[in-house]
Amino acid sequence: MTFFTAFWLLPMARLALFAADGREGWAAYLTVVTHPRYFESLVATVLLSAAVTAATLVTGGLSGVFLSRHRFPGRRTLIGLLTLPLAFPGVVVGFLVILLAGRQGLIGALSQSLGGSRIVFAYSMGGLFLGYLYFSIPRVLLTVMAAAEKLDPALEEAARSLGAPPLRILLDILIPGLMPALIGAGALCFATSMGAFGTAFTLATRISVLPMAIYTEFTLFADMAIAAAMSLVLGLLTWAVLALARSATGAGVAAAA
Repeated sequence: MTFFTAFWLLPMARLALFAADGREGWAAYLTVVTHPRYFESLVATVLLSAAVTAATLVTGGLSGVFLSRHRFPGRRTLIGLLTLPLAFPGVVVGFLVILLAGRQGLIGALSQSLGGSRIVFAYSMGGLFLGYLYFSIPRVLLTVMAAAEKLDPALEEAARSLGAPPLRILLDILIPGLMPALIGAGALCFATSMGAFGTAFTLATRISVLPMAIYTEFTLFADMAIAAAMSLVLGLLTWAVLALARSATGAGVAAAA
């Protein structure tokens, strides 16, 4: 309780009061959702995080199930390579996106060599989406692999023996069995994307997401109160998603038991 009070409760209380000490008082929180620039950043952050979460669950989920069910030469090496982004900070991920889709990037050079125009999207929401997807896939991959290995293969065998097609097996057996893991991993991906700063900072030429808006407010405009209000709104929104995920996962586990 002492640790919780000292390292979480008191800092959060201080952050909330600091936002209210500005020129707008408690209305600073309302400003975050009514001011066009702040609200656009908030909406863009939520939509980007949701898109990254959906794409990560599909790619990481399918890859995790495949790798958990198949053994082949080089499997351990492949898993190691797929989880390598966990070792990279956000700035490095942003730099990799620039090398891939920047002004001198590989994609632009290939498109130009094929006779088209140079394709550059590293400094846009597309580049940020690619960067977030890059470091989110390993989290889902490892979670789904661990969950898939615990599923009873006899259920799938019984379904096949009864003539169930692969899609029906996926919808009726695999997805329900993996649902708690998918919800937990998806919530983690969403929370990470909401608060990620390093990658956005590296690619922030034309990107307006909430972490960058917070950084801009207290560095360029010295508006610490608005920055504190946006930080708390970001934290509360992310916490709400994590709480919903915990609730949904608990209900799913209870129902399965």
